[in-house]
Amino acid sequence: MDFSFSWVGLLFLVMLFAPNILWSRCPPKDYDKYSKNENKLSLALERIGQVLVVVLSLFCGVNFSFNIIFLIAFLLMVIYEIYWIRYFRSQKTMNDMYDNFLFIPLPGATLPVIAFFLLGVCANNVFLVMSSIILGIGHIGIHLGHKREIS
Repeated sequence: MDFSFSWVGLLFLVMLFAPNILWSRCPPKDYDKYSKNENKLSLALERIGQVLVVVLSLFCGVNFSFNIIFLIAFLLMVIYEIYWIRYFRSQKTMNDMYDNFLFIPLPGATLPVIAFFLLGVCANNVFLVMSSIILGIGHIGIHLGHKREIS
């Protein structure tokens, strides 16, 4: 396991943060109503996972293999970007945010979590893998709760 700076990790983080920064300027209608009901444990796991994933992605090393797993991780991030383009072109409702995309449930939550998990696998970084799992439990849990509320 190598903890040197990773340009690939930085690229993944830019792909993650760019649409989220735009989203903060135009969240879905009534989002505040749903965010007030978030499970506190899920929120704590999400925040812990976010910090760990960001740090560990930047330092997941450069000695990982560019194999099929990496290509899948990168493809998931590309699909994540396309999901956000669809959202930003929509009416920006809660349904627009939580609709399946290419048969992927909760794409805004699941795609990046799986991509960072696979990045950890490629980098042979068990800490990034575990951090992605923590993030996934919290982040996907929160968004699954939102999805249930709007259904």
